[in-house]
Parts: sequence; structure tokens; C-alpha cells
Amino acid sequence: MKIKIFKGNASGSVVAPPSKSYAHRLLIASFLSNKKCVVSNVELSNDVIATLNCIKELGGSFTIKDNEVIFDGKNDKEIKESYTLDCGESGSTIRFLIPIALVLKKNSKITMKGTKKLISRGLSVYEEIFKKAKIDYSYTEDSFTFCGKLNQSKFTVPGNISSQYISGLIFALSLLKRDTQITITGNIESLPYINLTIDTLAHFNVTIDLIENVVYIMGHQKYARSNSNVEGDFSNAAFLEALNYVDLNNNVNVKGLNYFSRQGDSIYMKLFPKLEGTTPVIDISNCIDLGPILFTISSMLNGAKITGIKRLRIKESDRVACMVEELSKFGAEIEVYEDEVIIKKKELHKPNCILNGHNDHRIVMSLAVLLTKFEGVIDGFEAVNKSFPTFLDKLGEVGIKYENYER
Repeated sequence: MKIKIFKGNASGSVVAPPSKSYAHRLLIASFLSNKKCVVSNVELSNDVIATLNCIKELGGSFTIKDNEVIFDGKNDKEIKESYTLDCGESGSTIRFLIPIALVLKKNSKITMKGTKKLISRGLSVYEEIFKKAKIDYSYTEDSFTFCGKLNQSKFTVPGNISSQYISGLIFALSLLKRDTQITITGNIESLPYINLTIDTLAHFNVTIDLIENVVYIMGHQKYARSNSNVEGDFSNAAFLEALNYVDLNNNVNVKGLNYFSRQGDSIYMKLFPKLEGTTPVIDISNCIDLGPILFTISSMLNGAKITGIKRLRIKESDRVACMVEELSKFGAEIEVYEDEVIIKKKELHKPNCILNGHNDHRIVMSLAVLLTKFEGVIDGFEAVNKSFPTFLDKLGEVGIKYENYER
């Protein structure tokens, strides 16, 4: 789908969408409680739908009414010979649910399906754990299949990869009768997301202790009943707030955010103002999803050095290469190194060709924000449905015009 974004000034108040990160966690915890729970303020993005479909395949029983997911506590405890869970393009879904499925459906054959891109990103941490536990596994280009049982009490996970592996293990190990622990080696990147998981489980009376680099999980814990409301999403609110930085005449007020939130991407409120300074240095190792919009604002303002970018290369796209490619169409100049980019201060201009969204929601939204200053067309706009299906509506609410582009 090609969408043309028109040049225009944005102003007014807009409510942030619900947090996808919190939604995944609250839905999984509500399912694991085996009790009546209601999760409110859920936006049915493609990733959230993938998690709900997988929960249903694992025996979860719930109904959806408006923006609420209502769990009735009547989960199917039967263990079948095999299960197929379709994760779509959702990295959170596949990494959270692999160890959970192992614990709930031990010794069943479990196949996690996904797009070729999702599977190609690999599941290295689980591969190492499976080898040690003698759990059989295999890949196809669009699936990961495994069968076995988590027997260990101690696990070791590198800290410089996705925190989703650690969160998935926390969920799964909290279901066991024995005490377990996860040692995180090296520097812990995306620590706020691990804390987000621990905070979510605390709402269900499940206690997880993170002391220095070790996660301690007590056995014999039971998930309590908890009704919950998904708070506003800082990760996606950042794109709305960015409108105020690509054009200083814009005046957008983003509402519906919890300023005491555990969400790591709330750091954008401190990082965006830094970009107004002279050649700031920004480390995104703990807020990797902000990379594309930080690239965008930096290109529009005074340039920047952005470090901690390695994991940007293994997202829905290689976000480093793709953002460099697309921003160059505006006249941006970016030097790329192994773990940093240097964005030069340049005068940007309207792109003279259609932009490529690279099937990546955060690239599409970053480019759309910049086009409100210059005007242009993005091909592949439907990628926003992965996390923020109402993004265009939100742009419209603050006065930005857009249309389907059919040429």
C-alpha cells in the first residue's frame, strides 16, 4: 500500500496508543493465572493478535469485546501430541512463548511458525539451552520445531542480545515447582524490558528477584487473579512527539502516558531535547527501538553520533542500512561503523522518488514523520499494522493530511 503524506503543520492533543510491550506481558500472565482476568485498553495490532492466537492454541480461553480481552479461567489442560503456534512477524511472541510452551506442554511436538524474516533472525539462546537439555529442535525457512522438557535449574544468557529471551524464561520458570536462576553474562542491554516483565508478574503476585546480573525465581508460585489496563506506549508515542522536532512550528501534545512507567523507551523525553544541541552523542543500547526516529530527528536538526546500534541490524529489517538508504533520499549524509553511526548536519530536501518502507513499522513511521515537513510517498505503509494500526488516524487528528497513492 502506497500512502502520500502531505506537507503540513501538526498541532493539538492526541492520545498515545496502548503499549504493545505491556499488552504481550499482561495477556500472557492473565492466561497463566488460570483465573478470570480482564485486560483493558488492548489495541489489536498484528503482533498482539499473534500472541492471542498462540495463547488460544495452547488452550487459553478468552473473549474479545471492544478493547478488552476477557479470560474466563477455563484453560484447556489437555496435552496433545503436537501444537502449531503461528507467530506471524512478532519477535516478542515467539521468544516469550517457546519456553512457556515447553513447560505447559512438555514432551509435545511444538512448531512455532513465522515469516521467513522472523525465523531467519534466529533463536540462538534457545538453541544453546536446548542442546544442553538434549531437547530436539529443527528449522525450516518459516518454522522452528522442538520437543522435550526444561530440566535445568540454572541458565546462562548473554546480556547483549534481545531481552525477550530472558523475559520468556522468567515466564516459563515461574511455573515450575523448583527454584531456578538465570545468570546474565556481560553488559545487560534492554534492562528496562526485563524490569517490565518483573513488574508485570508482580501484579499477579509472582515474585522475581534481579540482583546484579542474576535473576532468582522461586518455585511453587501461583499466578493470582489480576485485572489490568494497558498503559500508553512510549515506543509509539515517540513518533507523535517527534513531529515537534522535525518542524518547530508544530505543537503536538501526547496524552495518556504514565510518567512513572517502567517502559525503557520513555527515555525519548530526555533524548529528543539533546538532539537540539551541537553534535550530541546518544547511546541507544537500552532503547534500541528508538533508533529509526532518532536517526530521523538527528538528520533534520544538527546531526549526532548514535552508538549501541548493533541490534538494529537484526530487527524486522536491517534498520541501520534501511534508514541510511531512505534518509539519503532527503539529502542526509550518514557514516556507518560497527556499533555507531555519525549523522552529519545537512540541509534536507523533498525526496524525488517513492520511499521504501522495507516492511518495517518503525521505518515507515519515521519516514512519515519526516514527510510532514517535505511531502512524499511511502510504499509498504501497511507495515504499521504490526504495532500501531491507528497511526494514520493519529496523524489526521493533529491535522496532517494523507491519501492512498495509486500511480
